[in-house]
Amino acid sequence: MCRHLAYVGPEEPLGTLLVEPPHALYRQSWAPRRQRHGTVNADGFGVGWYADGDPVPARYRRAGPIWADLSFADLARVVRSTALLAAVRDATLSGADAEAAAAPFAAGPWLFSHNGAVKGWPDSLAPLVPTLPAVDLLSMEARNDSALVWALVLARLRGGDTSEPQGRSAIQDEGQALADTVLEVAEAAPGSRLNLLLTNGETITATAWGDTLWYLVRPGGGTVVASEPYDDDPHWQEVPDRTLLAASGTDVLLTPLKDPSDALPPAPARPREPST
Repeated sequence: MCRHLAYVGPEEPLGTLLVEPPHALYRQSWAPRRQRHGTVNADGFGVGWYADGDPVPARYRRAGPIWADLSFADLARVVRSTALLAAVRDATLSGADAEAAAAPFAAGPWLFSHNGAVKGWPDSLAPLVPTLPAVDLLSMEARNDSALVWALVLARLRGGDTSEPQGRSAIQDEGQALADTVLEVAEAAPGSRLNLLLTNGETITATAWGDTLWYLVRPGGGTVVASEPYDDDPHWQEVPDRTLLAASGTDVLLTPLKDPSDALPPAPARPREPST
């Protein structure tokens, strides 16, 4: 469910990445090629981008399908940016949060999206709620699984990880925040799909956990990370499942993630019935 895309690199019109390619995110809203769960992403959409000299991104979000917004193609044709994050949504559960439930979610310099679903929502994540700072819980934009996953990520981004060595880079901290959140949610709600996507306007971090993820380092400069390729360029690379991705405009680093279920002890063997 859902498709999303992030880009960092030389300045581009939004439409060059989101509308013009033959299989762009715009088209993926009704005809995705590699989506494993759901078929149509018509429950809202959004795009966030960074203006020159302003670290806080702007957002444009709507509750309906992207093809029904007659203004979006015009906006995407003229707005230019060196970084963006966009998503088209297929809701896990229908709700009343309208465009507030559409990614990207935002706080400070960050834009965030979740492609997937939390198994057993909302009961499965109820034990994690007390771990959240009150300000993050009360400022949640929507009442869906993606918004709570974002709150868990944001708490880590704001609080840091005191168990980690000092002097770490922002992209290392952001990667750690995504990885720790995915492992925590996967342990609380086994079987969840947790493809997370985050940018600060200069770098991209993402996870492949239960759905497709690809990246493209463009020959002319810039890196695209997306649920699926927007064209048939042979330079697209698929990210293996259970992987953390960290990217700049020129480089991509992949790190395997360990599924919490792999650490569980094997179930005891059942005693055999005596033969007769």
